[in-house]
Amino acid sequence: MALFPIFLELAGRPCLVVGGGAVAVRKVQGLLQAEASVTVISPTLTGQLAGLLAAGGIEHRPRPYRDGDLGGFVLAFAATDDDAVNAAVAAEGRRAGVWVNSADDPAHCDFFLPSLLRRGRLTVAVGTGGGSPALARAVREALEAHLPPEYATLADVTIEVRDELRGRAGSPDAERWRRALGPDPRLLIGGGKRAEIKRRLVQRLEETA
Repeated sequence: MALFPIFLELAGRPCLVVGGGAVAVRKVQGLLQAEASVTVISPTLTGQLAGLLAAGGIEHRPRPYRDGDLGGFVLAFAATDDDAVNAAVAAEGRRAGVWVNSADDPAHCDFFLPSLLRRGRLTVAVGTGGGSPALARAVREALEAHLPPEYATLADVTIEVRDELRGRAGSPDAERWRRALGPDPRLLIGGGKRAEIKRRLVQRLEETA
């Protein structure tokens, strides 16, 4: 299967999770991290989801899924322990043009969730098209050693410098940025102090002009 990797902007957009168990918790947490507006359809909720509901973090429809529930949503997750229900959610999504992810069921998925490595605003996603989540996780864990926490600061500084230089005469093009950041971005991090990282990055950009 040829997949198109993409990062979605979901802030404030309505997303649905069908199911109220442990799998649903993970889906809801990921959506809330993306600042989506989340609704859960399930007769019952785990303690974690009940806590999110009490705090106003999610909306809840306390009943089983029924056809037509995907109306008004841009993205949906089928996360029940009933394969027939998950398949019905996926089928409705394809009729209605709503992307659906069905937990542990690649045949009923319109998209797959990668294993994520986050360093501040830097995100590395590793996926196998739903074929082997365990391999994706193993590769992500192997990458962690090569991307220390200081990469979060490097990402912030790079974005800051890019914003400062954007629109100026002679502002760096893509090739200058490539040379300034490569071949190993870790060389810019040094002791991890923000001011030093910025000084090194600006110096490299000037040297590659």
